[in-house]
Amino acid sequence: MNFNNKTVFITGASRGIGKAMALKLAKDGANILVAAKSTTENPKLGGTIYSAAQEIEAAGGKALAVQLDIRNEEQIKDAVAKAVDAFGGIDILINNASAIQLTGTLQTEAKRFDLMHDINVRGTFLMTQACLPHLQKSSNAHILTLSPPINLIDKWMAPHIAYTMSKFNMSMMALAWAAEFKKDGIASNALWPRTTIDTAAVRNLLGGEVLANMSRTTDILADAAYYILSKTKLEYTGNTFIDEEVLAKEGITNLEKYSVVPGTDLYQDLFV
Repeated sequence: MNFNNKTVFITGASRGIGKAMALKLAKDGANILVAAKSTTENPKLGGTIYSAAQEIEAAGGKALAVQLDIRNEEQIKDAVAKAVDAFGGIDILINNASAIQLTGTLQTEAKRFDLMHDINVRGTFLMTQACLPHLQKSSNAHILTLSPPINLIDKWMAPHIAYTMSKFNMSMMALAWAAEFKKDGIASNALWPRTTIDTAAVRNLLGGEVLANMSRTTDILADAAYYILSKTKLEYTGNTFIDEEVLAKEGITNLEKYSVVPGTDLYQDLFV
């Protein structure tokens, strides 16, 4: 698939994994809808929808920055309408926006439970629902959701069931959409990293610089997404991919270049 003039709607695209995917596709001339909440920079997080849009255009793509909280159905509908008005349609949706809190049942407040399910589950569902009429018109449509393989073992269920449920729900939706919209030629897959990824969430919430240095860069997920989205005729659909598996299918097995600190032992991500 040639991404030139293909329109890609990415949630959570102002930084981290979403922005890395946007930049990778922009190098091929894609149109990117940069959808996120950040319009002013948070020093701990870095980046806004506007700074991301500038980087995307510098990389060779076209960008439209739209402030979006995917908990708000009207904002979703408005953002989709703006993407279609600007670029004529939507070919790819990347469900990247997500909320995380790794706490047990007694430690998870109702508002945090609601936040994770409002963003990860409800937001992903409504975002996809709004894009589907336009994806159905695309000659090679894809939905890519950042969520893990479903593995119902105690290790992933007991320590943080609220977060686990929300992420497994995202994967269930990805698999369901592959079956539901196969007749429309829409591919749907999930993607998850083998190791932790150096993002603001890792640095600020999970393990700080120590964990970041035991992680891979966002480029590995950007490259894996690129290969998944480049497939045509439903060659890849109905999968919950791990990034390493996708790259191995392309003959890429030396992954040292993706390490934040080459030669360091890597920390395995959740759900793998």
